Amino acid sequence: MLTTLKTAYTDTRAADLAWSLGREPLPALAVLDLRLHGFAVQLRLLGASHQVLLEGEDGRCSETVACMSGNSTPLPLGVSTLVDGREYEFAARVEELSQGAFAGRAQELLALVADHPHGLAGTFPGSPHAFTALLAQWHEGTVGWRTWHAYPQEGRLVTTRTCVGARVPAALRPPGAGGLDMGGLAGGMPGGLPDGLSGGVPGGVSSHVSCG
Repeated sequence: MLTTLKTAYTDTRAADLAWSLGREPLPALAVLDLRLHGFAVQLRLLGASHQVLLEGEDGRCSETVACMSGNSTPLPLGVSTLVDGREYEFAARVEELSQGAFAGRAQELLALVADHPHGLAGTFPGSPHAFTALLAQWHEGTVGWRTWHAYPQEGRLVTTRTCVGARVPAALRPPGAGGLDMGGLAGGMPGGLPDGLSGGVPGGVSSHVSCG
């Protein structure tokens, strides 16, 4: 699903993106509701990036990546924690691309997500390559999603990958489980590819949400 977002392009710096869990639904410009193996997944495009709401019989998860103030964390390189007793993993990276490479990548990604039944993408007025895109999938017992946030004025493309996996029995959870394990990004810019982000965008476009 591809839509044009009727709003000004406000989050214009990749380094301003922040991450948080547990936020209530924020005002959305476009929404896609999905059902993946018993899980309700809602992909939400915000005026300042994305929010994903996941709900199952035994818990829920709310992930927000956007330009936010308060109760948020500068975009982390990686997070591994428990959310309502389920394994949650998040990874992010930033690519810096030339103008020509950026245009080509934007066209590939928008075509991929627009034609995918579990994809939602929105372009912003003012630049043909300013967009946010989300793609959700079910893979071997995990719900996963990838997102792309394009900043053509900087030549930067922010990619995130999230997996919500098996429920961990309370007896097997280590003391203090549920805390966050993350490596911060200096200025929001990672220096390399996080582990587990195989099938990444460089050199091609993959619709697979790698949760391994």
